[in-house]
This record gives sequence, structure tokens and C-alpha cells, in this order.
Amino acid sequence: MMATRNSVLVMGVAMATALALGGCGATAGQDEPGEDGKPVAGLRIMVPNSPGGGYDTTARTAAKVMEDAKIATGVQVFNLPGAGGTVGLQRTVNEKGNGKLAMQMGLGVVGASYTSKSAATLTQTTPLAKMIEEAGAVVVPKDSPYRTINDLVAAWKADPKKVAVGGGSSPGGPDHLLPMQLAKTVGIDPRQVNYVSYDGGGELLPAVLGGKVAFGASGFGEFLDQVEAGQLRVLAVTSEAPIDALKDVPTLKSAGIDLVFTNWRGIVAPPGISDADKKVWIDALTKMHESAEWKAELAKRGWTDAFVTGDEFGAFLTAQDTSVADLLKQLGLA
Repeated sequence: MMATRNSVLVMGVAMATALALGGCGATAGQDEPGEDGKPVAGLRIMVPNSPGGGYDTTARTAAKVMEDAKIATGVQVFNLPGAGGTVGLQRTVNEKGNGKLAMQMGLGVVGASYTSKSAATLTQTTPLAKMIEEAGAVVVPKDSPYRTINDLVAAWKADPKKVAVGGGSSPGGPDHLLPMQLAKTVGIDPRQVNYVSYDGGGELLPAVLGGKVAFGASGFGEFLDQVEAGQLRVLAVTSEAPIDALKDVPTLKSAGIDLVFTNWRGIVAPPGISDADKKVWIDALTKMHESAEWKAELAKRGWTDAFVTGDEFGAFLTAQDTSVADLLKQLGLA
């Protein structure tokens, strides 16, 4: 039987939107951006990992909502992958004072900044907004021998190194911390876990579908299309309560595993941007958050609304940075 232990790790998935605007900062007509009622022009969103993952999905959803709700026009999303998001983080920090740029981010970038020994840190950036939270999921391909989470855990405990788990983040990110916390909860030494890192959900998905790993651990939203198509099965979700989008899937807790795990996503800008540019960002993101289009996307994707801005998000980031650093030190990774 499984040992259970109360392990609650609240994280946050970072959604980072980089809005780069023409001229000398973000502009929306002749007056202050957005104050004349016109959409903000020239927004750009940097995604610090490959297309198809959670950051990418969040950024492109945000861009579409801002366009559809006429909050912004010409929103551009681009990817700058590498080193678990720290290539994009370094670019963001290097753009000091550039009010035209912001980055989609989350817990994965927090952890990667330590495990990749990044010179750039999130504490150097300008916090704009925390957007959403999302539960994790344990998924297997349709022909997997593991029919339940208990089947998987039994095999995993018998030979931890043989049962490989894939995640869409580098060590220290949410997809890495989830199976480490799960292993710890069921009595497996996390140092024995065979974790295979992929650069975002876009790379993780074909690895799970192709059986390159025994199971995947990531945000459940990254797998919904494949689950609906019958290509993947979700053995459990990591939320406190069942997920509406996956009504028949048990939580870890209901399966006897005392673990709740929540990821988050938010947006940061380079250091040293002007108060005016920071206001443009926060105003645009606040309008997006209040829109009917965004609320529809939250419901559609099963995301939990976790919107906070500015200093409040900054305090959250600082606390996350400290807790992740402490956990990685325990695992010998920082």
C-alpha cells in the first residue's frame, strides 16, 4: 500500500506577455496609451520555451483575447526557447529600461534560474501580473499497462529507475517538482526518480504519445485535446477537487495519495521600465482579465483565476523564489 504524506505545493504557472510597442514605449494614438479609448498598438509577447507548451498556449490565448476584446491591436507572440526558459529570462534582464518588452513566465523559470545557474534572476525583473493557476496531471498513452494511478505507483515503487517520467520543464520547474513531490509522498527517494526533461509541453507531448517515457507529469490543459481524441489517458489530477474538464478523473487525494500541487503563470517586464510603461502593461492586462472573452477561456481551459498585479505579484514572486530555492537545495540541485 502507498505511504501517504501531506505535501502541498502551491505554485504558479507563469504566463508572460511581452508587449513591445512602437516608438518610445507603448503607444495607443497621440495621448497616453489606452487613455483615449483606442486599443494599445504594437504589443509583443515573448515565450521562453518552444511552441505548444503551457506558456505558449497562455501567451497566445492572452494575445487573442486582447485582440478580440479590442484592448490591443497587432499583438505578436514569439518564442525564444532554451535552458528551461533562462535564455528568455536573460534576454529580458538585458533589455533593462525597455518598456516595449515583457515575458510569459511561471514556476518553471523560477526553478530553472537556479538549476541552470542563470546569471539573470526573476527578482531582477519588473513584476506585472500573476494570471492563472492550473492543476497538474499524470498521463499515460492509450495503450499503457497502467490503468490507474495505483497501478503506476506500484510499478514505480518496485523499480523507480525503470519507470521514466517526462516533464515539460527543466529540473526545478513544475513538471520536475510534481513527480519529485509525488515520489516523496508515496515513499520513493526522489533521487531515484528517472526524470526526463523536455523543453515545454510541445516537446513532452510526442514523447508521451510515443512511449519514450512511462508517464508524463504536467499541467492538465496541455493534454486536453489528446485526451478527448483518445490518444492519452489521465490517471489522476493534482488539484484539491476534481476538474470539470476531466470529470471522471480522480484526484491524487481521492486515490489515497495525500498531495495537492498547483502551478501558476504570470508576466514580467525588464528591469528599470518607466512607471508609464508599467501602467500600460497592467492596465491592458487588467482589461483583459475583466473581459468576457478571458472568462470564457478560463472556463474552456480549466484554468483557475489568480489575477494579482504589481507589488502584490512581486511579493508572491519573492516568496516563490525563496521556497523553490530551499526545495532544490534539499534535492541537491541548487
